[in-house]
Formats: sequence, structure tokens, C-alpha cells
Amino acid sequence: MAEITLTAVTRTQGSTQALKDGSVRPDRFALRFEEVPVLIQAFRRMVRTLDFDVTEMAFSTYLCAKAHGKPFTALPVFLVRGFHHGAITRSAAAGPIEPKELEGQRAGVNRGYTVTTGVWARGILADQYGVDLDRVTWVLSGDEHVAEYQPPPNVVPVVPGRDVPDMVATGELAAGIGIPGERPDVVPLLPGAGQAGYDALRQHGLYPINHLVVVKDSLLAAHPGLAEDLFAAYAEAKNRYVARLRAGGIADPGPADRMYARVMELTGADPLPYGIAPNRAMIDQLVRHTVSQHILDKPYAAEELFPESTHDLTA
Repeated sequence: MAEITLTAVTRTQGSTQALKDGSVRPDRFALRFEEVPVLIQAFRRMVRTLDFDVTEMAFSTYLCAKAHGKPFTALPVFLVRGFHHGAITRSAAAGPIEPKELEGQRAGVNRGYTVTTGVWARGILADQYGVDLDRVTWVLSGDEHVAEYQPPPNVVPVVPGRDVPDMVATGELAAGIGIPGERPDVVPLLPGAGQAGYDALRQHGLYPINHLVVVKDSLLAAHPGLAEDLFAAYAEAKNRYVARLRAGGIADPGPADRMYARVMELTGADPLPYGIAPNRAMIDQLVRHTVSQHILDKPYAAEELFPESTHDLTA
């Protein structure tokens, strides 16, 4: 039987390097990677026009897409994780404010309301600082990947011609989430934001998942074993990366490498576990946030989000 080639998109990073360079391959399928310089455009293309067979995607984008019947399903392959206390910023000139003081005010959001970093950051404000998110007006700089999604009334687009990062920097918006770039006129809202993420990991097990992998439903139906084969390949590539990380073998570590190394130091565990079982708490927590933030109308059980054949797989 001829090898089946699948079009794929994933960012080149430690956990995917071996897949991208071809040193790890699925057993029965070939992956032809397309390079999309702005990765979020690949999310949008998959959600709106199903441009690829296998695609990296932000987790909350997938949840929103699933709720609107998009014909693809995720694998429990969690390519990107991060800490989001530092994603919540304010004007350096405006001076410190308490998180609860955001209630009754306006806060900017980079891109859309369903962006995963924003979901996690708002969840931190609600869970750790008691902020009533419904009492904040969230001002968006862009639109949603899932065009059918309708946000709640306290989510509004920025006035045409205005710039959300500049509005945060001048204090016109009380805070911002996910403001891109480093700029001296914007500082973290939460004190000690960088360390706060690691503290939340130690104290509460908070270790947010950002990205996973999705596959067209038509291909999963046509090729039994595809989900397991892809899971195994992504897992082998990740395991090679983690082994290098554990051995101090990353020649020029970047911010993500340093973060994963720190997580491994704090937990003694694989910083990029795949599968439902080792990630159930974070899956359930993100689903809870998407419901409380009016992105989903009802929660999903973790098993509803992934192919049945992957439910017991871990790596």
C-alpha cells in the first residue's frame, strides 16, 4: 500500500524538532509540513477552511471550534505550556492597582476573547484574586478564529482607529492581557509575576496547557490507527527533546527551554506530559474557565475531546 501523505503545520520547537527534520516519522503516514510564519494564521485557516490535515492549535480555539461543530478532533498531544501571570499588564505611568479594582473598568485583550492566554489569565484573576470577570469590560484588538462565536455583552471591539496596546500604556484601559512585545510603558499588573507562575505550580499544580494537535475527522474515520500513530510520533519527538533537556544538552536554550527546565527542576517530572491522565486537572480547569467566561455553553468531559483510541495513551 502506498504511503499516505498528510499536510501538517506545527512550529519548529524542541518538542517537534525531530518530526520537522524527519528523524522521527509516523509508522504508516508521511507528514508534509507547511511553514506558516504567523502560527495563529494556521489556526484560523484550519477553523475556517480546513486547509490542513494535521495542525497545531490553541486549546481554547479547539474548544470553541468543537462547540460550533468544526470537523476535526484533537489528540492529547500538548505541544506548548506556559505561565500567564505576567500576561496581565498595566500602564507604568498609572501606578499599581489591585486586581479587584478592575471590576467596573475596561481592560484590553490582544486579538480575540477566546485566545488561550487570555482565558488562562482571566482564570487567574478570578481564581487567585477574586475578580468578577463579568464586571470588567473586555476591549478586543481583533476578532475570533471561530467566526460563529458570539461573545457576551461585556466583550466589545476596540473603536476603529484606536490601538489597544497604546490604550493600556496611557492608562486609558486599566489593564491589558497578552499585549505583544516588550515596551517600557507597560508593566505586569501582578507583583512578582514571573515567580508567581512557578509558585502557583508548586502550591496549586497550575501548569497551563496552551497548544495541542488536531486532525481532520474524515481522516480519522478513513484510517483506523491514525490517531495512535500520530500520537506515538509526536511523543517520540518530545521524549528525545526532554532527554536532551534533562541532560543539559540544549546548546542555545531559549525562554521556553529554560521554563521547561525549571518546571522539571521543581517537579522532578517530564515538563511536557502527553495523554489525558497526566493532564486531566489542567484539561478540566481550562474547560471550566471557558464555561465561566461564556465561551462554551456547557462543559466537556476530557474523554469527549479526544479520539477513544487515545484515551489510555500517555507519554
